[in-house]
Amino acid sequence: MRFICLLGLIVFALHPSADASAPNVILILADDLGAKELGCYGNTKHRTPNLDRMAAEGMRFETFYANPLCTPTRMALMTGQYGFHNGYLGMSNPAFVPDKSRPESQIGNQFTHADLLKTKGYATGMAGKWQLSGTLPTLVRDAGFDEYRMWAYNHNLPEGVKHPAHENGGNASRYWHPSIVENGKYLSTRPEDYGPDLFNDWVLDFAKRHRSEPFFVYYTSVLTHSPHLETPDPESPGARKPATFQSNLEYLDHLMGKLLEGLAREKLDQNTLVIFIGDNGTGGAGKGTVTELGARTPCIVRGPGVKAGVVSRAVADLTDILPTLAEVSGAQLPKDRPFDGHSLWPVLSGKQTKHRDWIYSHLDDGRLVRDERWLLQIAPGNKGQTFFDCGQSRDGTGYRDVTASSEPEVVAARERFAQILSKLPEPVPREGVGTGRKSAKKKKRE
Repeated sequence: MRFICLLGLIVFALHPSADASAPNVILILADDLGAKELGCYGNTKHRTPNLDRMAAEGMRFETFYANPLCTPTRMALMTGQYGFHNGYLGMSNPAFVPDKSRPESQIGNQFTHADLLKTKGYATGMAGKWQLSGTLPTLVRDAGFDEYRMWAYNHNLPEGVKHPAHENGGNASRYWHPSIVENGKYLSTRPEDYGPDLFNDWVLDFAKRHRSEPFFVYYTSVLTHSPHLETPDPESPGARKPATFQSNLEYLDHLMGKLLEGLAREKLDQNTLVIFIGDNGTGGAGKGTVTELGARTPCIVRGPGVKAGVVSRAVADLTDILPTLAEVSGAQLPKDRPFDGHSLWPVLSGKQTKHRDWIYSHLDDGRLVRDERWLLQIAPGNKGQTFFDCGQSRDGTGYRDVTASSEPEVVAARERFAQILSKLPEPVPREGVGTGRKSAKKKKRE
């Protein structure tokens, strides 16, 4: 499967060369961060001056959807496909992920954003959280990356290597005394080393080393996922901030400031497109729920050609990122597979304000469909639908539950949404695999 994919790349890009005007790209995926947490999205408690500045210097999307959990989001972002095309409808429920014997279960067999940009001569790097398929020593490189610095669970470590800080099932090892594999080799760290710093430093180092060619970095931040441990105190070297979600978020914002400052110092900021999004809603406050709170994440884009200071009301989702990267880099999407998104560049460049008629999110067999006014939530296990008239609101305030309404405009909107869903494959459990739900009815995959 991977051979076929690579053969396809060779067919449409025998001699990849970079366009001199093509921008560098840093795609940042924050972990467990809903839109409602940032100051520029209206939060008055959290201090996020650097992300707020990024939004002021670029464009911020009021309604951008990820999927409500990590793995389906990462697959959709990397492939430009919804789960019914890339195979990952869900994450933890085996009924909604591909069997491990299937080629699509391996991200290395999918066509990714890194594969796309390599066709135009981009140097490609990945830093932070991987938590997808693959084995050492190829692992991340199977998905199109030249280099990486990855937070590693035990099963990602080279043979014979044990990391001393794999407590809490390994979740804490992304932070203090981090467990890291870099380009297939274990990176020894100290108890006083803080993982997010090491990943941020690597991104800047990669950018500096590849400044003479276009580069793409997929920066999958480990912040702000639990456990919310103490963070370094940027104002007092050697001191630490309290162990709270707020301190973790504000340290992520600090790192984004360091990243932007580092790019400016190296004179790379004017030709680097920086995209900041979240992988799902905030942990404990939306994550894992098939609701807008579970799917709505920040989306901030800053860089060359992006109209600055714009708050866009265009609706967009994860699958739009890959075709956007294709347009800004001059790369061609392969013709041998479907892509579900549409390039955001006409909106980002200020040529138009409208984007798509609707966006989509999913988890297992639960689904969300949203347009500029209306929102349909379909609960997992076919446990009911809820239809909202959102009016002009984009943050959940003032939404009106019109599920039982017979108002003509509600009926017309419901009919439009039914037509949308009729054209999308229905998410159903894998044949022969139970969902673990007592009330779930087995359906045959069509």
